[in-house]
Amino acid sequence: MNDLVEVVDAKYLNGYKILVQFDDGKKKIVDLQNELNGKIFLPLKNIKYFQNFSVNKELGIIQWPNEADFAPEHLYSIGENIS
Repeated sequence: MNDLVEVVDAKYLNGYKILVQFDDGKKKIVDLQNELNGKIFLPLKNIKYFQNFSVNKELGIIQWPNEADFAPEHLYSIGENIS
């Protein structure tokens, strides 16, 4: 696992899945359905709200309007590699 990885792009796919591109060039499908634990992630269980994420290029993360985010190295480790 690369602990210095950053998110450079992300696109919503379906359900709780996001296609994430990392700064090492890898693209991974990240399924966050089972990751939405805790009060900060409660709004993300609403699929319309979940879809309302953005990439903070300064920090290299995906974030939501309520400031919820996931560490990019976590997304990297749980993501499914795509070719």
